[in-house]
Amino acid sequence: MLELRPNCESCDTDIAVDSTDAMICTFECTFCRDCAQNKFQLVCPNCGGELVRRPIRPAAKLLTHPASSRRVVSK
Repeated sequence: MLELRPNCESCDTDIAVDSTDAMICTFECTFCRDCAQNKFQLVCPNCGGELVRRPIRPAAKLLTHPASSRRVVSK
C-alpha cells in the first residue's frame, strides 16, 4: 500500500491526499508536479526512476488506511 506522503520532497510544499499534482517513483519518493516536471524532467533525483502521477485513494479507504503524516525532505 502506498504511503501517500504529505509533502514534496524537494520544495516541502504540502500535497493533499486527493491531489492530482502528486508525483511518485517506484520507491514512493514524492514530489509536486512543478518540481517533478520542471526541476527533474519526470526522473526521480534519488533513484533515477520515472515520476508518474500518484493514484488517489478512495475517501472511504482513507478511514481504515490513512495517508502518512511523515514528511520527507531531500537535502
